[in-house]
Amino acid sequence: MTFRNISLFGLVIAGLCVVSPASAIDPATLARSGGNGLASCASCHGANGQGQSNFPKLAGLDAGYLTRQLNEFASGQRASPVMAPIAKKLAVADRTAMATYYSKLPDIQQAAPVANNALGQKIALHGAWSKNVPACVQCHGPGGRGVGSTFPAIAGQTAGYIGSQLRAFASGQRANDPLQLMRSPAKNLTAAEIEAVAAYFAAQPAKAPSGGAK
Repeated sequence: MTFRNISLFGLVIAGLCVVSPASAIDPATLARSGGNGLASCASCHGANGQGQSNFPKLAGLDAGYLTRQLNEFASGQRASPVMAPIAKKLAVADRTAMATYYSKLPDIQQAAPVANNALGQKIALHGAWSKNVPACVQCHGPGGRGVGSTFPAIAGQTAGYIGSQLRAFASGQRANDPLQLMRSPAKNLTAAEIEAVAAYFAAQPAKAPSGGAK
């Protein structure tokens, strides 16, 4: 082997030994004040990831679920003119880092006060089987507090966000639900029923009451 070949071989080995960092961003910095040409996550999702208006609460959500949503925003599988360019600009490792960061934030949002909401409670807990709409808690767990990385917690989310996502599933604008588990039921709900369900879950606590799950 000539000196030139040895040199090239050494450069190749050296290149293989360079390990890129797992993440190029600091999640807390990006969340609070922005960076890498991106606005802060807090500008939409609130200072502590508690959500606001039509922007969802992220604090305490399952990291696997959040990672999947970011990946699907980036790939276009979940459409969003706001989130798609942000997710695309984040490296895969950065998306995971952001998801992990938000999953570990405490959910301190108080349940929203709401008047008697028998319609929303009925659909949430028992469904509307005459319309082929199962109870929301069958997938989203007791109290709507989520089940693993597939079924996100919806308890304590803003009513505006829940309603907007139900309408998006109903219209087909959002189509990243496994097995169309959200699109089919959402299509069968009236506008009034969607608002009632959204208001019901917005008023639910994110944590199970001390007496147990309800």
